[in-house]
Amino acid sequence: MSGQPGAWPCLAAVGFAAWLFALCYGSARQQVLHSGLVSLTGSTPKILIVSKAVRLTEGSESFKQLVTLNKMPHLVVSISGHGFGHVAQTAPILNLLHQRMPQLRITVRSTVPLFHLRARIQAPFTHLSSEGDIGMVMSSALDIRIEDSRAAYRAFHSDWDARVADEARLLRDLGADMVFSNVGYLPLAGAQQRGIPNAALCSLNWFDIYRCYFGDDAIAAQIQACYANADAFLRATPGMAMSNLPNLIPVAPIAAVGTNRRAELRQRLKLSSDEKLVLVSMGGISGRLPIERWPRIAGVRWLVQSDWQVDHPDAIVLETLQTKNFCPGTRMSFSDLLASSDALICKPGYGSFAEAACSGVPVLYVSRDWPEAPPLIEWLQQHCRCREVSRQALEQGRIAGELESLWSAPPPKPVMPTGAHQVAEWLAEKLGS
Repeated sequence: MSGQPGAWPCLAAVGFAAWLFALCYGSARQQVLHSGLVSLTGSTPKILIVSKAVRLTEGSESFKQLVTLNKMPHLVVSISGHGFGHVAQTAPILNLLHQRMPQLRITVRSTVPLFHLRARIQAPFTHLSSEGDIGMVMSSALDIRIEDSRAAYRAFHSDWDARVADEARLLRDLGADMVFSNVGYLPLAGAQQRGIPNAALCSLNWFDIYRCYFGDDAIAAQIQACYANADAFLRATPGMAMSNLPNLIPVAPIAAVGTNRRAELRQRLKLSSDEKLVLVSMGGISGRLPIERWPRIAGVRWLVQSDWQVDHPDAIVLETLQTKNFCPGTRMSFSDLLASSDALICKPGYGSFAEAACSGVPVLYVSRDWPEAPPLIEWLQQHCRCREVSRQALEQGRIAGELESLWSAPPPKPVMPTGAHQVAEWLAEKLGS
């Protein structure tokens, strides 16, 4: 079998054992051929041969190692692609769980770009691209396409029983010992049909989001049942109340806190001691702010992402600060950049709010019509210097006064993000560690 890489829409490099167990359901075969690369579309593996195949014979040392690997627990993790906050919640847990259980096999199923998953998740994992939820269809980081979302949910649930059955078969084929979802409900439904232990984690759930826009109907009931029948719904703080879930377990804030490297940044960027670095980030949903139209604010530099293509004399492309040429030592992660900033401009979102509050970085946020926003904002106001700015003011860059008020306010004590430890311990116990 041969082919061109461009012909494989869902290509992911994986380890030999992960490929073998996904393809063979973990069963012993006398001889095994391994290509090194695998693409999964639905539940059908497609192999692209890129190197000489390896042949293993029963009884060989390599084969014995595979039998040992087959005994390792396998955690299948689903991460919603609706923004990067779901990754921000899940990655610290997987990193701690890997430290606690280095033998654990992890498969991450997500539509989040692989480079972002790799940047956040230090634990080794196999990646499969899949969707376990709809979320809401967005036209920007702030704007929801209500009718398109309604149509997407109706299509997703049009043959719900068959969809769940397909999911259950895929989880069987992967040899999942447990399913951990943030916060797709289809993986939970598939696991429940197969009798596989399963749990959800998030600060929101799509049942509450769905019925906020579309009311209580048959689709809402199907979504709610998936969450309610899980072994637990681990609700991250801050988060929605979720009073309708009988299996709710509140956990502390979850955040990856970076290292404050402000002095290093100032030196390398040749900034004066009174210049401020403000990180502008609207999350993982496409959309940008028209920073090129912003007026200049004396002593303020903006850290912006490269794909915004901002042409402004005070803009600094944050990706240039993460290169080896700029930073020859330890790579500067996004969490490091946030912890090193003098302020964060963002929309209400779990990852942004939690990491800023835990890093002691003040926040200027733009108002957003989103059901999860009120509890996030209430929590942030209690634990972080923050101010709300209108969308119009932000788009016009009329924010100098708001920034000054943030910097003149006394800083509160940073929040301790102990939630990842709580969840990692809970998962380890369920996985038999």
